[in-house]
Amino acid sequence: MDIVGFLKSQFICHLLICYIFIVSGLIINFIQLFTLILWPINKQLFRRINCRLAYCISSQMVMLLEWWSGTDCTLYTDPESYHKYGKENAIVILNHNFEIDFLCGWNFCERFGVLGSSKVLAKKELSYMPIIGWMWYFLEIVFCKRKWEEDRKTVVQKLLNLRDYPENFWFLIHCEGTRFTEQKHQISMQVAEAKGLPKLKYHLLPRTKGFAVTVQCLRNVVSAVYDSTLNFRNNENPTLLGVLNGKKYHADLYVRQVIHIFIFLFSKSVRIPLEDVPEDEQECSTWLHKLYQEKDAFQEQYYRTGTYPAVPTIPPRRPWTLLNWLFWALLLLYPLFKLLINMINSGSSLTLASFAFVIIIASVGVRWMIGVTEINKGSTYGNNDNKQKQK
Repeated sequence: MDIVGFLKSQFICHLLICYIFIVSGLIINFIQLFTLILWPINKQLFRRINCRLAYCISSQMVMLLEWWSGTDCTLYTDPESYHKYGKENAIVILNHNFEIDFLCGWNFCERFGVLGSSKVLAKKELSYMPIIGWMWYFLEIVFCKRKWEEDRKTVVQKLLNLRDYPENFWFLIHCEGTRFTEQKHQISMQVAEAKGLPKLKYHLLPRTKGFAVTVQCLRNVVSAVYDSTLNFRNNENPTLLGVLNGKKYHADLYVRQVIHIFIFLFSKSVRIPLEDVPEDEQECSTWLHKLYQEKDAFQEQYYRTGTYPAVPTIPPRRPWTLLNWLFWALLLLYPLFKLLINMINSGSSLTLASFAFVIIIASVGVRWMIGVTEINKGSTYGNNDNKQKQK
C-alpha cells in the first residue's frame, strides 16, 4: 500500500473528515434556520439560498466518492439526450441495491449541476436526523410515514409546492421503497405471485402509488422521466466505510429513456417525456411494473456481458465539491489544532481525559452514521410477510 492509501485508511483521518462534516453541517443548519425569515417576504430567494447551503453539505459526501476514494462513474445513455441532463426538471427512478447507491445518485446530480436542488421521497424518520435530515427540511423534501392512507394528503401538498420551484431539480425516487435484500425479495415475489404479477429477479416489486402521485402533481413541471440502473464492476460490494477508507470502486450507471407508454424489452434507448407516462393511477401502475420488467432484463444483460446497451461516457468531474471541502477544512481545522495544542500544554489530566472522552463519543457517532447506510442494519420495511399489500 502506498503512503496516500495508508493515510486514507487511518482512523484519525476519518475522524477529521467527520469532524469537518458534522461541524460545518451544524453551522449550515443554523444558517438555514435564519433563512426562514425570508419565506414570507421572498419565497424564491429563500429557496435559492437554501439550494446553495444544501450543496455545501451534500457536496462533501460527493467529494469523498469523487476525490477521496477516486471512484469511477461511467454513464451509459443516449447521446441525443445527454445534452438535456441538468437543463430540465426530471423524475429519476433509481434501483436500491447498494449501500452507496444514494451517493452515486448524488454524484450523477453533481456532474450535471443539480445537486443542491435535488429532491427525494424519504421516510419521515430521516427528517429528525441532524445535518442531512434538517438540510432536507429546508429543501422542501417530501417525507412520508410509509402508511399511504396517512401520507397521501401530505405528499400531494408537498409535491404541489414544488410546481413553482425556481431552480432546475431532479426528483430522485426509489420505487421499491426499501433496499434490496434476499429476504425482502422472497417476500416481494410472494406478493407478485398472489397478485398475478410477473416476478422480478433483481428488483423488488415497485410501490406504484407514490410514483403515480408524483407524476400527477409534477405534470407540466417535470419534462421527463430518467430510468436509472446502477451496478458495480467485478462484483464489487461498495460500502460507505470502504469509500471512507479510500477504496476505489467502478460504478456503471445506465440512464435509459423510452418514448412509448407501453414498452418492450430491449427497446431502443430514447427519452421519456412525462406526457407519455399515464396519468390514471391504474394505468401508471401498469406502466411502472412493465418498466421494472425491463430494468430486470437489462440487469440480467449486465451480469451476463458486463456492459449496458448504450454509449458509455464519463461526465466531467467538477472542482466545486473539492473546493467546498477545502474551504471548510481550512476554516475548522485551525481552531481544532489550536485547542488541542493548548490542552496538551496545560498538562491537566482532567482536560486530557475530557478530550479523550469527546474522541470516544465522536468515534461512536461516526460509526453510527456509517451504520445507517449498511444493508444488514437497514430498514425492516418490506420484511413483514404478514403485510402482503404492496402500495
